[in-house]
Amino acid sequence: MATKAEQRERTRAEIVRIATRRFAESGYAGVALEDLVAEAGLTRGALYHHFGSKQGLFQAVVEQAQAGVAEAVEHAASGHDDVLGDFLAGCRAFLEASLAPEVRRILLVDGPAVLGWDAWRDGDLDTSVRHLDAGVAELADAGVIDGELDTVAALLSGALNEVALVNARAHDHERGIDAAVDVVRRMLRGLAPVRGT
Repeated sequence: MATKAEQRERTRAEIVRIATRRFAESGYAGVALEDLVAEAGLTRGALYHHFGSKQGLFQAVVEQAQAGVAEAVEHAASGHDDVLGDFLAGCRAFLEASLAPEVRRILLVDGPAVLGWDAWRDGDLDTSVRHLDAGVAELADAGVIDGELDTVAALLSGALNEVALVNARAHDHERGIDAAVDVVRRMLRGLAPVRGT
């Protein structure tokens, strides 16, 4: 038999699973908690017990989505022949993961609007941006790029988020991802240290 803690965790995970699908399909504003708890076979009180509010539930959904994207990036950004290959594979993984409705709508559209920029950014800093910062530092350590690393990481983060939003509406996602990764590659070449001047 499951302990109370295990049962609570299963209930919480089921609520997050249902909420993720509903928020991805209808957006934050389009989700009624009554419908969500009915589908989960729970009461509103149970939802409030686990999350405190609709926004608390959405925060949990955002955190799970951020962790999933970060995991995909981390997995993709290793095992290549060079640090640049690892970095570009991580960029590609982010863009591919962003095609999923739960990532695009929950993380890139509703997340900043519902949670507020600062709260959303804090979660992003703990997940995807942490990997991006580490990748930029590895590029600098390997002599691939030079310059203000915080600025480079911020520019890449903003560019990748915008490309993810644009690409989600494109007809040819793969072409858009290929083009974005090529532009990142060319941008990074432009940041190569100047030798022998």
